[in-house]
Amino acid sequence: MTATDPFPSTPLLFGVYPGGVTGDDTGGLAVGAPDDPARVEEALDALQGHPDRPFLVRAYTAFDDSTVLGAPHATATPADAARYAVGARTLDLVAQYRSASGDIDGYCAWLRELVEQYGAVTTTLQVTEEPDATGNPTLDGHYPRVREAIVRGVAVVKEQARALGHTHLRVGFNTTPLFGPAASFMDELTALGGKEFIADLDYIGLDFFPDVFRPIAEAELAAAVEGLLRHHRETVLTSVGLGHLPLHITEHGWPTGPDRSPERQAEVVATVVKTLAAHADELLLSGYTHFALRDADSSGPTLFHRFGLTTDDYEPKPAFDVLRCMITQLGG
Repeated sequence: MTATDPFPSTPLLFGVYPGGVTGDDTGGLAVGAPDDPARVEEALDALQGHPDRPFLVRAYTAFDDSTVLGAPHATATPADAARYAVGARTLDLVAQYRSASGDIDGYCAWLRELVEQYGAVTTTLQVTEEPDATGNPTLDGHYPRVREAIVRGVAVVKEQARALGHTHLRVGFNTTPLFGPAASFMDELTALGGKEFIADLDYIGLDFFPDVFRPIAEAELAAAVEGLLRHHRETVLTSVGLGHLPLHITEHGWPTGPDRSPERQAEVVATVVKTLAAHADELLLSGYTHFALRDADSSGPTLFHRFGLTTDDYEPKPAFDVLRCMITQLGG
């Protein structure tokens, strides 16, 4: 950032998914060596920059038909995520819905237990993950009754948080970018939930990966990012009564590898965050979470193995320092 770049009037809330495991486009997982908690903490400290700066640690856990209620629920990745929630660093907890039987009652009971277990160290609790995405069993749109899971789940989380005095906890859901007929997902969801559902929401999340799955010319990236964010705010959200809610980038990343240089990764991260900051006030953009901290396997065969800001042995790529500096400038 330079003195001539626009700064938002309110600091952005930054975060990172500190694991390496990544879901791929076939329904599988890109995996590698286990996370090293000490190295994770070191990297989180460096990115956060100051222990009093609010910072999110994105963690994933899931309900399915084998989930046992009444016992502690571990985070799937990173393992034991609560260990990283210290000082002003808190969880961004993703509560995935993967019930093949459509067990909404079980999912809601599980959400109540999650709020009880993690509520004190959680700032944002996201109900479901990419529920608009169908055909991939690692994503929640693959499972029946997912819209009902969101509507009832948001209400349950809000009710339980209030009951336990967790006034700091914000609840929301996310999607991928929605264009054309896919935007009907929001219409269907808000029609199902009505005014009560909208009133319970604190934010909307967006997972987006420009220039990863569909190439974008380098000179056109900033305009493409702005256009996508503007479309999501003005066309997708406002049209269904969600236009007043903050929009948080819940996942963004750009993998390295053959023909994908670490230097270009740094440029992409800088362009996306600068564009977000420049339009934060106008488009009510509240924050940015990077996916991911570490490569699952830097020598792995697919791009899903190499989304990290660091290599699989925690050696920083150029993007790590780029994001660290931008957090210092824009994160308050």
